[in-house]
Amino acid sequence: MARTARETLPPLELLCLKALWKLREGNVSDVRRLVCQSRPLAYTTIMTVLERLVRKGKLSRRKSGRAFLYLPEASPDAMRRAAIRELVEGFFDGSEEGLIEFLLGSRTAHAADFSAEAAEADALDPVLL
Repeated sequence: MARTARETLPPLELLCLKALWKLREGNVSDVRRLVCQSRPLAYTTIMTVLERLVRKGKLSRRKSGRAFLYLPEASPDAMRRAAIRELVEGFFDGSEEGLIEFLLGSRTAHAADFSAEAAEADALDPVLL
């Protein structure tokens, strides 16, 4: 069975893409500086990830002196839509309504839990009296 390419990215690729969304354009060192705030990684690791994102069409690059500057081609909204589409396909059999019902049910369940906890907290404990 042939594997299909996923539209969503693995965590490290997404982290590098998020760095470039902030930078709008940057070289490997620029991206590494932002990524290393949360994950200390080698220069070559970041370079490999950026090249992988170029091959996937999520970034473009242009030569600037001896280095490459990378630019995001995928927008945050496009990546969010792809992730939600994958979530809906995988967990809700393609039903957007199923996702909405789940989210609304979760909100209702959390509100009911919160109300029960608030009522319990408001009640006087007879042991303390």
